[in-house]
Amino acid sequence: MKVRKAVFPVAGLGTRFLPATKALPKEMLPVVDIPLIQYAVEEALNSGIEQIIFVTGRGKTALENHFDRSVELENILKSKNKEDTLKVVEAIVPETGTIIYTRQNEPLGLGHAIWCARDVVGDEPFAVLLADDLIKSKEPVLKQMLQRFNRLRASMVAVMEVAKEETNKYGIIDGKDIEDNVVDIQALIEKPDPESAPSNLAAIGRYILTPEIFNILGEKKRGAGNEIQLTDAMEILLKKQPVFGYRFDGTRFDCGDKAGFLMANIAFAMERDDLAPQIKEFFK
Repeated sequence: MKVRKAVFPVAGLGTRFLPATKALPKEMLPVVDIPLIQYAVEEALNSGIEQIIFVTGRGKTALENHFDRSVELENILKSKNKEDTLKVVEAIVPETGTIIYTRQNEPLGLGHAIWCARDVVGDEPFAVLLADDLIKSKEPVLKQMLQRFNRLRASMVAVMEVAKEETNKYGIIDGKDIEDNVVDIQALIEKPDPESAPSNLAAIGRYILTPEIFNILGEKKRGAGNEIQLTDAMEILLKKQPVFGYRFDGTRFDCGDKAGFLMANIAFAMERDDLAPQIKEFFK
């Protein structure tokens, strides 16, 4: 079955970016002039995804409005003959029916947020994208993963090596390489201490999951941080079916971290002809 749907857990409060995120959803923080969530949605659509599912919470109205039409703004741009800007604004809005919203009423973790989308996803494989993980690549990372999924037909997570001392920030996998860029996962551990981590290969915010994950998440077992962890559910799924890791081609920026967010802004700005010369001069 083709992967048609992608889930975006966007109910988080973004406390690490307060006070900026007091009234603004963290997913709307811009990297240069494009919100984080738009990068993630464009990656999904450019990978062949047909339906976007936002799992939202309170205070996410700005996110919903971003992907909707603004007739007043469009009329103003037309009256001022700003046709190029108008095209950019119009291009943000997907075709009607492409985006569906559902709510996560309690902040019970990533696994719980994904479980909240179960009735919308149904009995088919689906993707999960975390907007905090911005990945700069020639080919969308999700598209890279889908090419492998279409052959392996099993759950998959994007993986990358991290510093050994930072394993307690990630879901860490224990596995073996079986082919180019593909790892056969034997175990997953959520945020292990560096001394006990089986490797430094970390799960990053791109997943393709089979629908069996919903039954596991539905048991609502708490893990690290007293939350329902996706990593724990995937560890249980491993006992029933294979799960693979995919070493993606691209550069990942952790935009849930202030330093990572600033580095992403610099990296993306340096590729812009209208900004790079000024930034280079500033660094000098």
